[in-house]
Amino acid sequence: MKRVASLVGLVAVLALGVVPARAEQTSVVQDMGELEAKTVLTVCLAGAVAFVTAVSILGAALAVGKIGSAAIGAAAEKPELLVRSLLFVALAEGLAILGFVVAMMLVAKMP
Repeated sequence: MKRVASLVGLVAVLALGVVPARAEQTSVVQDMGELEAKTVLTVCLAGAVAFVTAVSILGAALAVGKIGSAAIGAAAEKPELLVRSLLFVALAEGLAILGFVVAMMLVAKMP
């Protein structure tokens, strides 16, 4: 249980820029100067870009692997299904493209 609480606290520090626990502590962004606040924002956004890109590419790879193998199996039995099944592979690949677009939108938000 302590592990979960410490993980939640770490996520709060990284995502929100807030130091939890004590009442006398203020947010990290208020204690820092303007340059350091922009640095914290840039690091958080860079982490978000890395996470979005990794998750979308891994999800697309998993989907393309499963759909692609099923498409080739179906095309081996009925060759006329090849075009239709390749459409589903292209839809799964669109997941990676969508993740890339979201990542580029986050990069555009960086100061």
